[in-house]
Amino acid sequence: STAVFEAETEKTGIKVKWQRAGTEITDSEKYALKSEGNKHSLTISNVGKDDDVTYAVIAGTSKVKFELKVKEPFSNNKKSEPVAPAEASPAPAAPELPAPLVERNQNPEVPPAETQPEEPVDPIGLFVTRPQDGEVTAGGNITFTAKVAGESLLKKPSMKWFKGKWMDLASKVGKHLQLHDSYDRNNKVYTFEMEIIEANMTFAGGYRCEVSSKDKFDSSNFNLIVNEAPVSGEVDIRAAFRRTKTNLLFNFFIFDDNIVNMDYLLRNGFILFCRGDGKSDSQPDVDVWEILRKAPPSEYEKIAFQYGITDLRGMLKRLKRIKKEEKKSTAFLKKLDPAYQVDKGQKIKLMVEVANPDADVKWLKNGQEIQVSGRYIFEAIGNKRILTINHCSLADDAAYECVVAEEKSFTELFVKEPPILITHPLEDQMVMVGERVEFECEVSEEGATVKWEKDGVELTREETFKYRFKKDGKKQYLIINESTKEDSGHYTVKTNGGVSVAELIVQEKKLEVYQSIADLTVKARDQAVFKCEVSDENVKGIWLKNGKEVVPDERIKISHIGRIHKLTIEDVTPGDEADYSFIPQGFAYNLSAKLQFLEPPKIHLDCLGQSPDTIVVVAENKLRLDVPISGDPTPTVIWQKVNKVIRSTTTLLFESEGRVRVEKHEDHCVFIIEGAEKEDEGVYRVTVKNPVGEDKADITVKVIDVPDPPEAPKISNIGEDYCTVQWQPPTYDGGQPVLGYILERKKKKSYRWMRLNFDLLKELTYEAKRMIEGVVYEMRIYAVNSIGMSRPSPASQPFMPIAPPSEPTHFTVEDVSDTTVALKWRPPERIGAGGLDGYIVEYCKDGSSEWTPALPGLTERTTALIKDLVTGDKLYFRVKAINLAGESGAAIIKEPITVQEIMQRPKIWLPRHLRQTLVKKVGETINIMIPFQGKPRPKISWMKDGQTLDSKDVGIRNSNTDTILFIRKAELHHSGAYEVTLQIENMTDTVAITIQIIDKPGPPQNIKLADVWGFNVALEWTPPQDDGNAQILGYTVQKADKKTMEWYTVYDHYRRTNCVVSDLIMGNEYFFRVFSENLCGLSETAATTKNPPKIFWYKNKVDLSGDAKYRMFSKQGVLTLEIRKPTPFDGGFYTCKAVNERGEAEIECRLDVRGNQINIMDNINFAGKNQQ
Repeated sequence: STAVFEAETEKTGIKVKWQRAGTEITDSEKYALKSEGNKHSLTISNVGKDDDVTYAVIAGTSKVKFELKVKEPFSNNKKSEPVAPAEASPAPAAPELPAPLVERNQNPEVPPAETQPEEPVDPIGLFVTRPQDGEVTAGGNITFTAKVAGESLLKKPSMKWFKGKWMDLASKVGKHLQLHDSYDRNNKVYTFEMEIIEANMTFAGGYRCEVSSKDKFDSSNFNLIVNEAPVSGEVDIRAAFRRTKTNLLFNFFIFDDNIVNMDYLLRNGFILFCRGDGKSDSQPDVDVWEILRKAPPSEYEKIAFQYGITDLRGMLKRLKRIKKEEKKSTAFLKKLDPAYQVDKGQKIKLMVEVANPDADVKWLKNGQEIQVSGRYIFEAIGNKRILTINHCSLADDAAYECVVAEEKSFTELFVKEPPILITHPLEDQMVMVGERVEFECEVSEEGATVKWEKDGVELTREETFKYRFKKDGKKQYLIINESTKEDSGHYTVKTNGGVSVAELIVQEKKLEVYQSIADLTVKARDQAVFKCEVSDENVKGIWLKNGKEVVPDERIKISHIGRIHKLTIEDVTPGDEADYSFIPQGFAYNLSAKLQFLEPPKIHLDCLGQSPDTIVVVAENKLRLDVPISGDPTPTVIWQKVNKVIRSTTTLLFESEGRVRVEKHEDHCVFIIEGAEKEDEGVYRVTVKNPVGEDKADITVKVIDVPDPPEAPKISNIGEDYCTVQWQPPTYDGGQPVLGYILERKKKKSYRWMRLNFDLLKELTYEAKRMIEGVVYEMRIYAVNSIGMSRPSPASQPFMPIAPPSEPTHFTVEDVSDTTVALKWRPPERIGAGGLDGYIVEYCKDGSSEWTPALPGLTERTTALIKDLVTGDKLYFRVKAINLAGESGAAIIKEPITVQEIMQRPKIWLPRHLRQTLVKKVGETINIMIPFQGKPRPKISWMKDGQTLDSKDVGIRNSNTDTILFIRKAELHHSGAYEVTLQIENMTDTVAITIQIIDKPGPPQNIKLADVWGFNVALEWTPPQDDGNAQILGYTVQKADKKTMEWYTVYDHYRRTNCVVSDLIMGNEYFFRVFSENLCGLSETAATTKNPPKIFWYKNKVDLSGDAKYRMFSKQGVLTLEIRKPTPFDGGFYTCKAVNERGEAEIECRLDVRGNQINIMDNINFAGKNQQ
């Protein structure tokens, strides 16, 4: 028949895995896996007793385990009876348990050992690198590596790998285990590797490797941890399982630190789908929980059998509780939840809400009232009643009730224990029949409960006559006092947080080896026979070659006669050289020997023949020729040159001195020439000999070199940014034709040469371009052949690319007199890197073509005064710029100039900023420059306010084109109207300039308090006497409390001479001050108000100041007189007077004291004007 399991996930696209007895199930003829959206199914065909195991479905970190129980079918003449379902775990999980249900003891995937960083070198023993502890996921591969130093070993060492203390892994080589070895000739290191393929949980444990070579031995221990395969994603599995007519029963286990029964699955949204028969036709899914809620009690057992319910009693109990809870509660507004869950050692609060805030409640645990203690705390907050349980232990895992009057609220508390981890795993063991076996492991918590299994079957306490269980702190022991052959197998210890597996092998008796196999040394085509003899003639065994089983064929024969086992190899070849081992089956023995092959010497060059091989080496380079050789025993190597033996004896083969030498290694020899020279050319012969034979080879060495450097190049045709370079070929081409040339240049003061061509130059000339004008350069050349580039040639003579400047600009006539002409111009737009040496000025008479130098030599100025000219001549003028490259073009005045004085009217060009009043502050500097024109030079005069200027107070400087008025430090008296006049004969020109010197103003005058009322004060003042020769722009008013004397600005830039200051505090005394302001800023001092008035009290014109019966107050502008214990004699007229330097003010009132009235005190309020 066929069994179908179906699971449903919350999300689509989730990858789901199915497992059988901890091993992942793949799609095959036996198992069919199907996924559609969020529904996944597993179909098992041809169900048999072998399928009666535990299965699991995994999605993300959620894992659900279930069992398939297969029973023999009933006979046709018997009535089919329901099979008793396996009892589900009794502890239901609370509805608050989180979904998805997660298996917490999963470990993250650990990268394989080969990806881990290389371990440090071990300086002790034979090992260079020891195997390190590894961790791998089930199904993954891992490689352990051991490296052995071979420099001090005469032959290859022997390596053995063990699991535990005794199991030789050479006998386990196959699908899941491979052994490899290699040799690094350069570093002289042997590398041994053990590769574990598709690891499973039974591979975990301790391992050991042993290396030996004659009298040397070393070993190393390491551990392997195998983790369960991780799952991706974190989703909730809503799994449902079907049963067929073959009476398939399921136990549902969800490993999440708690065991959840069927009731929990149905209560939390897990849907149980059931199928009526084994056919593949899909039927509508049903919700068993809804069916039970609606069915009468008489139908419960029928429904449980029909749909495979395994926890009917628990479901009915929960159903009954839910029906009871449907009744309306009068005492509780909110009851306890059906169940709570808490971690061991944590705190939890149970809370209800009662209808009556004054109601008393009782808390019961398993029917017993709970008393207040350090662990149990009762709280009442309004309608809430809270029970707090501190440091929860397993004893708190119980049923709790909250009682209010006659009503009760029930709940269950589940205390979770943390997962128990296995900190030290089990180890494999091998014993003889009758010996005592003790398996030991260590867990993370003392006294923890563990489960022992043998080959998947649990070992119970009822079998104490065979097995004994022992706990010692964190250590757990399984003891077998007298072992038998049947005790062999795999033993497993399980906790809720880990699993450890170890193998036990029980042997009947010990095996003795009478004769072990021995090492063999044979020649080619000889026969090799390995032979050993053991004590038991019935013992079989296998032969291994380098860890792999030997397969017999026509050439290799394996025989077993009595107690003697033989391995015979006919016609031995070099491929037969290896390590051979014989392993008796069922015994931890490994008999090993090595087959060494003798072969004639051989030189392994690529091509050997009558003509010698040619090797080309560049002069001054090192020649290193590796010649592979073979032969056993190791042959002697002799190197010869024509009629000259270079190395002839074995004692000199490893000599490292000399320029020409030979080095010998195990499988090759090295011929070395340090710094090859021309005389090293020739034919070299290498000869190898051993007792088996001899071999020779000839090698021709040819030495070539780079060309000699060419001579220094020559530079010609130098321009503004270019030049032409020429050179000659080198005298020696190095034995190879010159392929071309490379040209470089650099600046003379630089050390960096720049390559000018990327393709080789075939010609002997080159035009170099893109140089910077004015920079000094040098050139050099390289010759190139097939060997390389020659040394550089000597540098060329330094040269500079330069060009003459352009013509001068803006060439004009500045002035003309009867005998002189003044010229001016500007420098050329492009001077060039050659600089500018000067200018040459020439003139030519009108009608002539002869140019005459106007100045002796060159001039560096851009102006020239040509003197001693003839009055009335008409002349042309030109100017040229001169540098190292020569003359520039000429700048010419197009029209002829007549040498004759020209009169020009005087004209003053008054600057724009002087056309309005010039304002300066006291102390500033005044510097006025007024340009003018006129010929001949005019007469200049300055006036101030119609008076001639005093040269001691004001400085005047005149030139041909301007006049300057200078005052070093301005004062107020420098203000006024200034007038400058130019005069040439009877022609004049005059301009006027107004200068205003300003200063800070003085303080305002006559400040006074005009009025005081409420919270306000009116101030008045008059403008300052000194305005600083500038308009008063405003005033700044400030106030200060007498207590703090901190000044605060009330108004700034205030233009009036009176203001009102508001928001004052009654009873406080204030000072006020006012600053005046003009263009220079605020006045340096301020006008300030005077002190407030003094207050006096009088009775009938008598001063009361010294009388202790009266108390006087002044607060917030209110004046108070207090009379202590008044009597009729205190009646009369009372006067309050305020006095200051500006005047006084007073007010009067009358007081009558009558009878024995209590309210006799009268307060007199006075608000007087503070006149200052």
